[in-house]
Amino acid sequence: MSGSEQRLTSFDHTSLGQRVLFGSHAAVANTARAVADLGAERVLLVAGRSSAQAARDVAGALPVVATIDEVAQHVPAERAEAAVAMAQSSGADLVLTIGGGSATGLGKAVALRTALPLVAVPTTFAGSEATDVWGLTTDGVKQTGSDPRVLPRAVVYDAALTLGLAPRSVAASTLNAVAHAVDGLWAPRADPVNRALGTEGLRALVPALQRLARGQDDLALREQLLYGAHLTAVAFASAGSGLHHKICHVLGGAFGLPHAEMHAIVLPHVTAFNAPAAPDAAARLAELFDGVPAAVGLRQLLADLGLPQALREVGLAEGDLRRAAELVLPSVPPSNPRPVDAAALESLLHAAWAGDTVTAVVTAVAIEEGTAP
Repeated sequence: MSGSEQRLTSFDHTSLGQRVLFGSHAAVANTARAVADLGAERVLLVAGRSSAQAARDVAGALPVVATIDEVAQHVPAERAEAAVAMAQSSGADLVLTIGGGSATGLGKAVALRTALPLVAVPTTFAGSEATDVWGLTTDGVKQTGSDPRVLPRAVVYDAALTLGLAPRSVAASTLNAVAHAVDGLWAPRADPVNRALGTEGLRALVPALQRLARGQDDLALREQLLYGAHLTAVAFASAGSGLHHKICHVLGGAFGLPHAEMHAIVLPHVTAFNAPAAPDAAARLAELFDGVPAAVGLRQLLADLGLPQALREVGLAEGDLRRAAELVLPSVPPSNPRPVDAAALESLLHAAWAGDTVTAVVTAVAIEEGTAP
């Protein structure tokens, strides 16, 4: 191929600026350092009840002036309003979140409205702490957006804080991190930099999840999961929300489905739908599963980890599928590798609802695209 025939590369990449302090059994010292370095003297602490002990340990010596210990998935707008009011009435000059994505999400809602600096101490593997993405749910509709005010100034990762999380919960949370990377491969702002970050994150996450499925679990494995989850979240923050996340935002906000399990169930089906039209992404993903199509590998991983494999298992009614497809359709990114219409969405959602094997989906797509053997 001559120089004039070579495909040239051009992209516009943005990296978000954030301090990351990573170390097991170091959360207390690292959080104190992050808060002090930001000059904070009046801390609003946001930590759900499931993270109460970690919050006591980490924030015990900090200047906490108010505490919120009630958090909810998908950040209901009324909880966000109450949290903003508490931040303002207490005179807080920094928000500290300790917990999973629900705590981080509520902290982001406060930062969005008040512009207070945010420090996040995650105790799960979902990755929200590494993005500038916020979400609020009002009357069953989840609105999302990006804003530099909600990006935590510092993130403190300590795998020891995750040891109280059962392996099943670890698996579900981490599959959300896997979804960040997979969806980022065909997201609106996908580029070589965030693809590289996402791929490296997956190279950490997938083998660790496979070991977890075999019953292996220790601090080193959870460190690997935290590391991978951070990389995939950084990739997602840069690449933006693809089809998978648009679907899950609707399902979570409109139908109140459990966040992590929902992402885990939907991901293989979106991958089966998109991968045939995204050969570079398909090749990257198949490499992680020893050449097996990524959708099949992801579905098998879901089964091996003992997680729900159908949306009907987590509370979605079959009668809601058409409405869900109608709600998703306006937000489908134009950059999606395959054209998406209401019928395609409803078919995809029905497969995820029923728990159909993705092998059938892969074959159907191959026939449609004319690539079946």
